[in-house]
Amino acid sequence: MEYFSERSKEQIKCTAFYLLRLSDFEIGRQGDHLKIRTHKELKVYQLAFEAAMEILEITKLFPREERYSLVDQMRRSSRSVAANISEAFRKRRYPKSFIAKLSDSEGEAAETQTWLDFSISCKYIDKKNHDELFDKYDHIIAMIVNMINQPEKWTL
Repeated sequence: MEYFSERSKEQIKCTAFYLLRLSDFEIGRQGDHLKIRTHKELKVYQLAFEAAMEILEITKLFPREERYSLVDQMRRSSRSVAANISEAFRKRRYPKSFIAKLSDSEGEAAETQTWLDFSISCKYIDKKNHDELFDKYDHIIAMIVNMINQPEKWTL
C-alpha cells in the first residue's frame, strides 16, 4: 500500500518545488546569518500552527464521550507538529538533533492524519473537512521531509 495518493504525490512535488524557490528567497545566507530569525517565520511552522488551530475548532463539535480519547489525541498530535518544528529550529546548530526533532514532527503529522481518518470513519467530520486537513498535513510532511533531506540549508 502506498502512503501517498497520486494527487498527493503531485502536491508534494509542487510543494517541494515551492520550498526550493522559497528557500532561495527566505533562507539564503547573508554572511553568517540566516534571514529567518525565529521559528514563527517558517512557512511550515505557520501551516502546522494553522492546522492545529483548525483541529481545535472542529474537535469542539465532537461528542462528549470522545473528549478524553480521540479529541485529546488529535489536539496533542496536531500541536506537537508545530512544537517540534520550533524545537528543531532552536537545535539547528546540531544537525542530528535538528533532524531528530523534524522526524518527530513528521511522525506527529502522520499520526494526526490517522486521527482524521478515525474522525471521518466515526462521522464526526465531513469529507470536505477531512480532505482539506489531510491534504494540509501532506503539505506539512512534504516540507518537513524537504528540511530533513537538506539539513545543510537550515542548520548553522
